Amino acid sequence: MTISIYDQAAEAARYIAAASQGRTPRVAVVLGSGLGGVAETLKDGVEIPYSEIPHFVSSTVQGHEGKLLIGSIGGVDVALMKGRVHFYEGYSMDQVTLPIRVFNLLGITSLILTNAAGGAAPHLAPGSLMAITDHINLMGDNPLRGPNDERFGPRFPDMTAAYTPSYLEAAHAVAREIDVVLFEGVYMALRGPSYETPAEIRMMRKLGADAVGMSTVPEVIVARHCGMKVLAVSCITNIAAGMSSAQIDHSEVMVVGERAGKQLSELIVRLIPKIVTL
Repeated sequence: MTISIYDQAAEAARYIAAASQGRTPRVAVVLGSGLGGVAETLKDGVEIPYSEIPHFVSSTVQGHEGKLLIGSIGGVDVALMKGRVHFYEGYSMDQVTLPIRVFNLLGITSLILTNAAGGAAPHLAPGSLMAITDHINLMGDNPLRGPNDERFGPRFPDMTAAYTPSYLEAAHAVAREIDVVLFEGVYMALRGPSYETPAEIRMMRKLGADAVGMSTVPEVIVARHCGMKVLAVSCITNIAAGMSSAQIDHSEVMVVGERAGKQLSELIVRLIPKIVTL
């Protein structure tokens, strides 16, 4: 018998709640490739491998450890995903976005997403941080496709302000406090796993993309469907294809991500106590 997505999420939420040792997370953070530094600031953390959580699947990608951490940052209980799974790994959209539905059932209303992305705008050099203001979904699928479960949200959720304006304002305020340059831009999501061709990047720039990647958008759509507030930040780890003579290599993406991730980690750590009041 097929188990509904709601029942899968409910079972996973019950398991996580039981393993959280009394913590009640208010914010969820999803960490992308090479961006695990936030986890080092977690206090009194409980570590739960994805393999132990009912219906969770594990990432097959280097830089995504596959652990859920429950602990405290800045006095706020958080759930922190150290690594995510991707559509290009062969997982379904339901599997990719299940953790977001689980967070919703745990009572979490604030979501922070990070990713490693290619810079399609000339001013976004490797190491830049870009707060996502909007997105273009070219993944060829939508995680809400299929029967709608009203317990999660409406059939046709509004995506006008998919990225919560007050969270963007707070992120900029924190960036100024710690002297970090935080750009803004539009993120374009593609299936992957191959990097884009120079011709594709030229097309994407004409369509309005500032950064391109292979994640984040499905999670944002599901989060907004569930009524969660969202902030997403891209760490620009490489210049998109055709904008330089260099080839794109995942190991180099990891190196740049880890370096720029230190700034991003400080930004997130300082931001968490602020957004829970918004």
